[in-house]
Amino acid sequence: MLKFIICLLAGLGAGLGTGFAGMSAAAVISPVLITFLDIPSYEAVGIALASDVLASAASAYTYGKNKNLDIRNGLVMMTAVLLFTVVGSYAADLMPGKTMGSFSVFMTFILGIRFIFRPVMTPKAPDEKDIGDVKKQAVKAFLCGMAVGFICGFVGAGGGMMMLLVLTSVLGYELKTAVGTSVFIMTFTALTGAASHFMIGGTPDIPVLLLCMLFTLIFARAAAKFANKASPLTLNRIVGAVLVILGLSVMSVNFLK
Repeated sequence: MLKFIICLLAGLGAGLGTGFAGMSAAAVISPVLITFLDIPSYEAVGIALASDVLASAASAYTYGKNKNLDIRNGLVMMTAVLLFTVVGSYAADLMPGKTMGSFSVFMTFILGIRFIFRPVMTPKAPDEKDIGDVKKQAVKAFLCGMAVGFICGFVGAGGGMMMLLVLTSVLGYELKTAVGTSVFIMTFTALTGAASHFMIGGTPDIPVLLLCMLFTLIFARAAAKFANKASPLTLNRIVGAVLVILGLSVMSVNFLK
């Protein structure tokens, strides 16, 4: 019963974060499992990333149905993200558990503040000097993908927060398209990260894995449906509030460890 309740709460927070903000389930699930179920940190990250796969795929499908998903312009970034997720995953196995997750929690809180007070309403106009400069744009996307991918594997965060920041601030996506594209890419980064973690760390706690995957999927799907019907300003406020609340909650959970 304790496992069921903890996994339900973890899935609730992770699912809302994924569906509304393209946030990785790992940023919520990992510290909760580590703190309340005493699951080893590396195993907890693997479970969280596995929970990310279906939740992100379902969210991406919903955003895609509403034409808020840009696959083509994210392909270069996704390639870099996938490659460096594996690199980050191997690096994470060499680090102490306390190092994992701290950066992602901080980024969650800061990004939440940003969306509340500086909402992303329209896409930025591209720099004139960058128009037609395919190589420069590709290099920029690849470098951003390298950073996001390494964070996904190393921190166990799926790269969601960094992806959202890059897509809105660096590449100029409006928020709904940024979230839709983020969860699409995150489906594959999470899958790569989870497979790497399980191959390195072995079989996880199966009941906990299945419960976290189920609850995260349910709440992510519901949040994504609501987000696609909301106005841009309302979605910015909701995303900001969700990120701030989750960031503060996870920091509180980390403080209890």
